Amino acid sequence: MSSIDRSQSVGGTRTYEVRTYGCQMNVHDSERLSGLLEDAGYVRAPEGADEADVVVFNTCAVRENADNKLYGNLGHLAPKKASRPGMQIAVGGCLAQKDRDTIVKRAPWVDVVFGTHNIGKLPVLLERARVQDEAQVEIAESLEAFPSTLPTRRESAYAAWVSISVGCNNTCTFCIVPALRGKEKDRRPGDILAEIEALVAEGVSEITLLGQNVNAYGSDIGDREAFSKLLRACGKIDGLERVRFTSPHPRDFTDDVIAAMAETPNVMPQLHMPLQSGSDPVLKAMRRSYRQDRFLGIIEKVRAAIPHAAISTDIIVGFPGETEEDFEQTLHVVREARFAQAFTFQYSKRPGTPAAEMDGQIPKKVVQERYERLVALQEEISWEENKRQVGRTLELMVAEGEGRKDDSTHRLSGRAPDNRLVHFTKPDQEVRPGDVVTVEITYAAPHHLLAEGPVLDVRRTRAGDAWEKRNAAEKAKPVGVMLGLPKIGAPEPLPAVASGCGCD
Repeated sequence: MSSIDRSQSVGGTRTYEVRTYGCQMNVHDSERLSGLLEDAGYVRAPEGADEADVVVFNTCAVRENADNKLYGNLGHLAPKKASRPGMQIAVGGCLAQKDRDTIVKRAPWVDVVFGTHNIGKLPVLLERARVQDEAQVEIAESLEAFPSTLPTRRESAYAAWVSISVGCNNTCTFCIVPALRGKEKDRRPGDILAEIEALVAEGVSEITLLGQNVNAYGSDIGDREAFSKLLRACGKIDGLERVRFTSPHPRDFTDDVIAAMAETPNVMPQLHMPLQSGSDPVLKAMRRSYRQDRFLGIIEKVRAAIPHAAISTDIIVGFPGETEEDFEQTLHVVREARFAQAFTFQYSKRPGTPAAEMDGQIPKKVVQERYERLVALQEEISWEENKRQVGRTLELMVAEGEGRKDDSTHRLSGRAPDNRLVHFTKPDQEVRPGDVVTVEITYAAPHHLLAEGPVLDVRRTRAGDAWEKRNAAEKAKPVGVMLGLPKIGAPEPLPAVASGCGCD
């Protein structure tokens, strides 16, 4: 009897679990990995069952303790794998691209190691490892096929990621992503729009354009206005209600993009614009190609063109050499920009980056104190900006699984056009994820809004129909192979993972 016959599978079918760490690109790659495995005949393991035949780690390498986290998780699985012949473990993503052979040396029970450029090889590598009974390590140095050509198991029936480029041409001193993802490679506009149209035909009503440096799109194909043209083209797709994008870079954020955002009705009034630091000397040391005035000038132009735009950002505290004066400049930009939300990070050494070797590494105690001051300031601003929403009437796209207290409060949750999270009173009529409701905002907290009055209008949508059809199909599956409700990956919860690596 082969090892695959002895494995604990559901109904004779091999099950899988994908564990994702890091940025939105990794989340989207995990959708591809799930699609590849299901295309190869695997089914997703039951939710919370902790007994998948194949466990795939899609890793991130941008935090200092990323490897410790991975090896801790691998160590936890070692005795389980020893007791379950046929179980396989695969490690992919940025950390796999970086560490390569180190992984199987430190965790010899791992079966497959693959990189960021060859995720399409996962099913083949798993089968090869099973047949040859030895670990398979295969790391490609450049992209073998654009991920959009691979099968996908989307986490949402009504919202979808759409990659427009991979890789990055920037050389930020704190970021290892370009070394692991490679140089920027753009998709052809026609291929992108064809994918979006196909998604809309399936019922998707919101898409998020995704790239490591999304608004640099066009540099690979020789068109500096390609991104603004793409936004305008999205506006012509019938049935596409919401368009978002992440994450842009201030260097490439041009006036034609602002105009396209303002003039294209389905491009949402939301912008995630990574700051990283408000200090010009620190930005120079980071090798960021803009300065404070340039950044604030972009914010001013966006607000002039799109008055209700919600702007979020990323900020790194404690970069090597950062003085108290430098940090005060960051606080100044935060006060001036009045971000709706900021994703704040304490500087963490990324092995292999120039910043990790710089003089002037800041003591942990100093970094922590600055971080707490920044968080307190941003919390105050977020709350004030949210209070300005009280009394507004907003259309929300109903979300799935956003509010942790929704069951106990008898509320539902949705996202406003500017991506703010809103909890609203459950109406008498059925409302499905993907449907659209109109509500009046009655209360503001720093990280969410409430609409405590009755829902003013409910609009059933094709996206809601798609969610209902998919949910019914999954409920009809035999017990033990239900895919369960999505937990990650739908663009609606973007703030939870936006630029989580802090490297845009």
